[in-house]
Amino acid sequence: MRNGDIKAIELTEAAIDRIEHLNPLVNAIASHDFDLARERARTVPTGGVFAGVPTLIKDLTAYPGHTVSYGSRLFAGLRANEGSAYTASLDAAGLVTLGKSATSEFGLIGTTESLANGATRNPWDRSLSPGGSSGGAVAAVAVGMVPVAHASDGGGSIRGPSSFTGLFGFKPSRGRTVSNGMPPDLPTTRLISEHCVSRSVRDSYNWLLATQKPDISAGLAPADIATLPRAKRLKIGVYHRDTFGQSPAPGVETITNKAAALCRHLGHDVREIDGPRMNAKANGKAYFALTGFAINSLLAQARNAMGPAFDPSLLEPYTLDLASRAQTLTHEDIVACTKVLEAATAAANDAMEGFDVLLCPTIGFSAFPLGRHGPDHAPAEIDAMIARLASYTVVASLAGWPAMSVPLFMTDSDMPIGCHFAAAKDRDELLFSLALELEEANPWMPRLLDLQERLRWLNV
Repeated sequence: MRNGDIKAIELTEAAIDRIEHLNPLVNAIASHDFDLARERARTVPTGGVFAGVPTLIKDLTAYPGHTVSYGSRLFAGLRANEGSAYTASLDAAGLVTLGKSATSEFGLIGTTESLANGATRNPWDRSLSPGGSSGGAVAAVAVGMVPVAHASDGGGSIRGPSSFTGLFGFKPSRGRTVSNGMPPDLPTTRLISEHCVSRSVRDSYNWLLATQKPDISAGLAPADIATLPRAKRLKIGVYHRDTFGQSPAPGVETITNKAAALCRHLGHDVREIDGPRMNAKANGKAYFALTGFAINSLLAQARNAMGPAFDPSLLEPYTLDLASRAQTLTHEDIVACTKVLEAATAAANDAMEGFDVLLCPTIGFSAFPLGRHGPDHAPAEIDAMIARLASYTVVASLAGWPAMSVPLFMTDSDMPIGCHFAAAKDRDELLFSLALELEEANPWMPRLLDLQERLRWLNV
C-alpha cells in the first residue's frame, strides 16, 4: 500500500475472497457488509498506519453501518448508526471493516458457541473451541481471513483465545485507550480493555499507537517498531499455580518452564515466586455479581427501548440466570463486591513489587472440545468454567496491568498454548519491547503461515 504496489480495494477483495472460502471451515463471522467495505476501501485515507488493511470488529462493539447483535438472537439484524471514539480512531488509522467477528452472548462465556451464531471452531483442530469471548476474532486471524482483528478483554477474552490459537494477544493498561462508548457507571466497565489479536508484535503495537489517548503521559513512541530498543535486562518472577492454587496441566507447565529458560538465555533475571495471593472464591463471587448487575442494567435499558419487541426467550439461559441472580443486589452489596476486587488488586500489586514482569501460563490447559461448556449448560458449571479459564489472566484485569499472551511454543500434541507476561500499570512499552525480543528469538509466524496454507486448500 505505502509503495503504491496495491490498492486498498484490491486488499479488500482479497480478504472477501478468503472469508468466502475459509469461513465455512471455522464460522468466525457473525455478519458482514462487503459493499460497505468496498465503499470504504475506495475512499480510505492513505496516511494511516493501517491504510487499506482489512479487519473485523468484535460483535460487542458498535461500528457505523454494520450490525451489532452482541452475540444474541434478541438483537439480530440491529444496525449501528454511530460508533465511538475508539472506532473513529480505527477509521483514522485507515482500517477497512469487512464485518463483525463472532462472540459469546454479551461476551459472558469463555467459549464462542452462541445460540445466535453457532459454534466457532479452532483452526488448529476444528473439533475444539477457540475460547471466548473473542473466539471469532482469533479464528479469523489464525485462519488468514484478515491479518489483524479487533478484540476486547474483561478477564482474559483477548489473551485466552490467543493462547488457544497461537496468536499474539495484548491487553493494554486500564484507561490507556480512547473511549469505547460503554456506560462508565457500570462497575465492570473499568475491567474491559479494547485492543486486537494479531500475528505479529508489530501490528499489535501499531494498533495501540492508533487508539491510545493522545494526552497519555506514558504513550508509546510514534516510531517504526523495528527501531525501538529491546528490553533492558529485566527482573522476571515466574509462577505456576493459579489463583485457586491449582497447577496447570503438565504440558502447560513444561511450556512455562521453556519460556522462563528462554528469558534466562536472553539475559533476564528470572526467579521462581509463589504468585499473587488472592481469595479466588470471593473474587469469583464478586465478579459474577457485578457482571450480573451490569447485564441486568443493560437488559432493563433494552426492555425500555424495545417495548413489546423485547422477547426474553431469545436470550440464552445463562444470560437470564446471571441477570436474575443480580436482581436482589443492593447498593451495599455492590460496594462490598467492589471492595473485594480492590483487595485483589492490592494483592496483585504486592506480587509485582520488586519485579519488572510476571510470567505464568495464560491458561492452565490447551483448547477444549466444542460442546463441553455451551450456553445451555448448568449455570454453576459455566461459572466454574469461566473462573478456571480466567484464573491466571484475571489478575492483570483486576490490577489494570498491561498483559500479553505470547505464542512461543506448542504442546506435544501440536496445539498452541500461550505464555502470559504482565507488567505494572502503564508499562505497556516495556512489555512490547520484551515481546519483540521473544518474537525474534523464537518466531511463531512460520507456524501460522503453514496452518493458513494447509487450511486454504480445504475449501478451494
